[in-house]
Amino acid sequence: MGTVITGSIVVFIVTLAIRSMIRDKKSGKSIQCGGDCSHCRRNCH
Repeated sequence: MGTVITGSIVVFIVTLAIRSMIRDKKSGKSIQCGGDCSHCRRNCH
C-alpha cells in the first residue's frame, strides 16, 4: 500500500512539473533562454 501512495505522489509531482514547463513554453519562457542576452553566447532575439 505504501508503494502505491508513494508512486501516486511521484506521478502527481511529475505531472505538475510538466504542466509548468508547458505553460512556460506557451508564454515564451524557456529553460535554454531566459531573455537576458548579456549572458548568451548565441545570437539573441
